[in-house]
Amino acid sequence: MASEIEFSFAALNPSARRHIRVFQIHQFLDRFAMGLTVAVVALALVDRGMDLVQISLLFGVYSLTTMAMELPFGGLADSIGRKPVFLTAVVASLISLVLFLSTRDFHVLALSFAFIGFGRALRSGTLDAWFVETFKALAPDVDVQPALAKAQWANAVGLAIGAVVGGLLPDILGEVAISLGFSTYDVSYLASFGVMLGVFVFTMFAIVEKPRPRDVTALMHGFANVPTVIKDASLLAVRHPALSILLAALAFFLMATSPVEVIWPTHAKPMLDEGYANTVIGVVTATYFFSIAFGASLSAHISRIFKRRHAMTLAASFACLAGVQIALALQGSILGFVTVFILYSVILGVSETPASSILHRCVEDRQRSIMLSLRSLIQQLGAALGLVLAGTVADIYSTPIAWIVGAVFLFVAVILILVLVRRLAVASE
Repeated sequence: MASEIEFSFAALNPSARRHIRVFQIHQFLDRFAMGLTVAVVALALVDRGMDLVQISLLFGVYSLTTMAMELPFGGLADSIGRKPVFLTAVVASLISLVLFLSTRDFHVLALSFAFIGFGRALRSGTLDAWFVETFKALAPDVDVQPALAKAQWANAVGLAIGAVVGGLLPDILGEVAISLGFSTYDVSYLASFGVMLGVFVFTMFAIVEKPRPRDVTALMHGFANVPTVIKDASLLAVRHPALSILLAALAFFLMATSPVEVIWPTHAKPMLDEGYANTVIGVVTATYFFSIAFGASLSAHISRIFKRRHAMTLAASFACLAGVQIALALQGSILGFVTVFILYSVILGVSETPASSILHRCVEDRQRSIMLSLRSLIQQLGAALGLVLAGTVADIYSTPIAWIVGAVFLFVAVILILVLVRRLAVASE
């Protein structure tokens, strides 16, 4: 295999540099549109009369829809082209925003969240694959990883800035929105709709892809192959106990952490002055994303402390996360809450890489896609179950109690990972 050429943006030809810039702009706009609503979605649902059980159920609908659709649509972009699939995803996002803005009815909101999940499933890996393939054609043998890092940076910045602006808009324009018959938080959703329209237009004209033959059977094959994919992945996990243990631990991990990610704005807002509460929540949401990225950058250094035993790193991360989640639940002031929440987010970032490293170590190349699909399914299921349970507990008791109950799932995950540590040690002897 020929060695790759070291990446240098200045040394790239003009077409390759333009390709990177176009994708950076695209990723920024797409994530900016999403970020506009991510900071206020739970607050907007409360404003529409939803209780914590209903909010959790709505996010469960999103998780289950994504889980159900991701496998069937996984190969669709390869068959009919990345651009048309992504444009369909944008249309799904626009429909979800229109449905959300038009109603206070739980069932219509559930349909809106289903469309969000549908769009998420369609987006998965579409233009990323287009970017890599086109870059390799424009810059043969050049290392693509730094180019991807530039796109991921634009992605993160778009999401973070969108979260700040999405939190700021209700505080600035909320009264105007109410006077026009809208909800306070509708201004963030209207802004997201406008930017998403811009994403659609930008994709139409700036993303250039050679048209592919429309294979009308691709989607049917995708749905038909779902049972086979699940069966093959499940059999692989059963035959490889280490994978089964890891996947079970990840399911418990999502059961514990997803409710914190979804419900925290409703818990933090009463600690804030009404005049700037939404702005602060937007800033904290942006800090949450940056903290996860920072934690991920620390992961390799922390792994060295445990002599690159990824299972031990994961067990330690989960144990710390359980303690910090309990501490987060006990905070009564916004300063204490934000401080602990940032620490919580950093540890979340630390835990991402070790889990992936263990999974990739346990499977061969021919099994990798199947196992990643199963991991996605199990994590979405764990998140959905955790949200429903946490919403019910929070509605009956309180949000802090729900988070403390969730921490128990993290301790279960720690126990499973410690079992995995021993199994991997025996396997390596």
